[in-house]
Amino acid sequence: MKAVISNFRMSRHTMKGNHLIVKPEGVSKKEDAVKLIGKSVVWKSPAGKEIKGKVAKEHGRNGFVRVIFERGLPGQSLGEKVEIQ
Repeated sequence: MKAVISNFRMSRHTMKGNHLIVKPEGVSKKEDAVKLIGKSVVWKSPAGKEIKGKVAKEHGRNGFVRVIFERGLPGQSLGEKVEIQ
C-alpha cells in the first residue's frame, strides 16, 4: 500500500526526528487506520538507501497514522511516498 509522508510528530517546543505522520492512500477513517498498526513501512532515498519503520498508532480521525522510523530520515522526505507492507 502506498502512503505519503505528511509531517514530523511535533509539540509546541520539540520535534521528534524519527516519528512521522503518514497518510495512507485509500484510508479516510480512523477505523481503517487502526488496521494498519504494526505493519512495516519502507522509505527509499534517491540513492537507493532504505530506511524502515513501523506503524505505531493512528493519528486523528481522518485516516492518518504515526510511524516510528529508524534514525537518519532526512527532512527532504516530507511529501514523498513510502510503502506500507
